[in-house]
Amino acid sequence: MGRVFLAEDTKLKRKVALKFLPERVSMDATELQRFEYEAQSAAALNHPNIAQVYAFEEVNDLSFIAMEYVNGKELRELIEEGQLTVDQKVEITRQIAEGIRTAHAARIIHRDIKSANVMIDQQGRPRIMDFGLARVEGEAHITKTGTTLGYNLVHVTRTVERG
Repeated sequence: MGRVFLAEDTKLKRKVALKFLPERVSMDATELQRFEYEAQSAAALNHPNIAQVYAFEEVNDLSFIAMEYVNGKELRELIEEGQLTVDQKVEITRQIAEGIRTAHAARIIHRDIKSANVMIDQQGRPRIMDFGLARVEGEAHITKTGTTLGYNLVHVTRTVERG
């Protein structure tokens, strides 16, 4: 349900990923609120195993999240390749659990942890992505059961469409 582009932050001279909502969805106030909520949920977290959100922006009626570019592969891909050792699997699992623990300590529940929502960077460190179904404990519920806002960050060296 969207697109992710690899871009350059021209002021800070770094690669970033820009996650755009489809125009038809960004015109829906509830969907736009969910997208902004995703950005706020992820931006509230600071942990080495959670992808950093830099900004939520709106330009010419298009809304997007500027986030950390993670150069790597989806955990799903690595599992399918069958190249991970038992020790690597244990370490990746431990680090994902640490990221989830940090989110839970901030009362943020991801609600969509799966191998396609975790990128493994070039150093082998997992990064949790896609807080589109996240819920803050005690806050209003605006997510829809069984739906996903946006999509998973995958090889952002190219444009990817899902949904």
